[in-house]
Amino acid sequence: MEQGGLSLALAGAEAVDLLESGALTLDGDRMVPGPRVATGDRLLDEALASLVRRGERYETVEGWLWWRGGELAAAYVEDLEKAGLVAHPRGHVFRLRSARAVPADSPEHVRAEERRASGEPVLAALLAALGLGDEPSPARENLIGDAVTTVLAAVGGAVTELEAAQLRQDVESAAFDNMWRG
Repeated sequence: MEQGGLSLALAGAEAVDLLESGALTLDGDRMVPGPRVATGDRLLDEALASLVRRGERYETVEGWLWWRGGELAAAYVEDLEKAGLVAHPRGHVFRLRSARAVPADSPEHVRAEERRASGEPVLAALLAALGLGDEPSPARENLIGDAVTTVLAAVGGAVTELEAAQLRQDVESAAFDNMWRG
């Protein structure tokens, strides 16, 4: 899984959490900050604080996903490491920062796997956007409100756009390499 796509999906998950807490509403595809609420989660509080009022025009969901999602996956891994919920594989004296983090064996990991297996519609849609699962069933999709659907559609569009940009860059790099070989 690409870190960029994961960061976009995490930003989308934050937007959904903020919608559900009442700290955010949507006006079409524009994010309208609501009352400040303490979420108890450092990164979610940062997400809430990042919702900037710009006169009568608010940030679009897609624009906010790109802005907020910058290095969000790394920030979540860092928080999870501090909480002891993920670790880097052992085996070398020097731990490489680029080594892939893996979930620690914990009750939180078990609950996360149970949520994933349950087919929860929002989680299923985010995983599907990342290519890690099937789209949620239409019956379950009806449980998602219009605002959440707007966020999930923006996540899907942003991940697709990111994949297209990466593919374009790969093709251009391959063409450049072939030109130098020829």
